[in-house]
Amino acid sequence: MLEGKVAVVTGASRGIGRAIARRMAAMGAFVVINYNGSTERAKQVKQEIEAEGGSAAVYQCDVSDYEKCEAFLKDVVTEYGHIDILVNNAGVTQDGLLMKMSEEAFDRVIDTNLKGTFNTIRFASRQMLKQRSGRIINMSSVVGVTGNAGQANYAASKAGIIGLTKAAARELASRGITVNAIAPGFIETDMTNVLSQQVRDASVAQIPLGRFGKPEQVAAAAVFLASEDAGYITGQVLHVDGGMVM
Repeated sequence: MLEGKVAVVTGASRGIGRAIARRMAAMGAFVVINYNGSTERAKQVKQEIEAEGGSAAVYQCDVSDYEKCEAFLKDVVTEYGHIDILVNNAGVTQDGLLMKMSEEAFDRVIDTNLKGTFNTIRFASRQMLKQRSGRIINMSSVVGVTGNAGQANYAASKAGIIGLTKAAARELASRGITVNAIAPGFIETDMTNVLSQQVRDASVAQIPLGRFGKPEQVAAAAVFLASEDAGYITGQVLHVDGGMVM
């Protein structure tokens, strides 16, 4: 399905990013595993991909850094010749009530989640424009649509990603580039594994399907949006949330 494609997946060393990287590699893409944390985890994802017959490379880059993003994506183009798929998955949380939230906590989440998405689109789209083709998939969140107490910074960043997705989709459509967002709900990742049982039970009560999702289910949505089958879909937000937002 994705044979011959080069896919850049940010924040791909764990969780949803790891699942997307593995699924895209299984579908034939060469995957660039971006990370900004544990080198060991990123290399492990590469090993998993290669053990399954896929191909991948590991690149460290803090996506919130404009100049480093430019250098990172230039390196990818120089090394592999093209960028066909960009998945903006890198993200952080620093939760707290709005009235007590520090400027640093707000800025860190906005800089990584929203500005990081802008940075990668800014430079990857240059190559896609030359190619007159490309798929950009941005990871938003259910809280970017509904809001969530204690997550003003995170909700703002994810809502901003939806606006950025729609604006970029309009700007890039004439060159054959689609831009879409995925809004996951509660997914079984490191972020949700630390929740208390009480919080988990309360969360499940909000989900019509009555359970948390799996990273692989988000990955399947990303692969679809990256495929030729999704070539007439752009500027959309695909909810993978068990029915939380209807």
